Amino acid sequence: MSPKEIEIHNKLKKENILYRWQLTQEELTGIVDSNPSMRGLMLGYVAEYKLKKLHFENAKISALIKDDDHDRKSKGDVRFIYKGKSFLVESKSLQTKTVKKTNEGFTASFQCDASDCRTVQFSDGSEVRTTCLLAGEFDIVAVNLFAMEEEWKFAFALNKDLPKTKYPKYSAFQQQQLIASLIKIQYPLQPPFVDDPYLLLDQLIDGAG
Repeated sequence: MSPKEIEIHNKLKKENILYRWQLTQEELTGIVDSNPSMRGLMLGYVAEYKLKKLHFENAKISALIKDDDHDRKSKGDVRFIYKGKSFLVESKSLQTKTVKKTNEGFTASFQCDASDCRTVQFSDGSEVRTTCLLAGEFDIVAVNLFAMEEEWKFAFALNKDLPKTKYPKYSAFQQQQLIASLIKIQYPLQPPFVDDPYLLLDQLIDGAG
């Protein structure tokens, strides 16, 4: 290849994943559609991107970052500063197979747990190995509703308003400290879910959340 052709080739490899992997749009679509685990993983990362772009990339927000996926001490999907305070938003997706059309709209469930099992210690001195997320571990959950109508809509709820686990092997105290791993949601949204995260952020700042 000539120097100009090499330059174009390197530019395309950098900017176009299809060119880099030598795939057509149809081939990549077929691979994603035939591998649910791959589709779910990709959708989760795309949802994080859409969440930031649609709701948090604006003049109200500063220091918008995502924690390193491999940093076990600081894990969060979207972290930022709003009105001088730091907040952490956890991004979750609907389980596609749970989406049901109703006369009013849709019902579905989403998984609200950690990606891996870890040891959680409690203030009473007990500990458990679990994938459940802790109450207070993040500020707001953002659930992407793409699986309902293939549109990028999000539902937001405060951490404190999410249901707690009822897993019988955990003590009553532990149950109250751990968020349920599977949570139901419906659309149009019902409390505690809202479509505007700033309503919840302002509640947290005012001390009402």
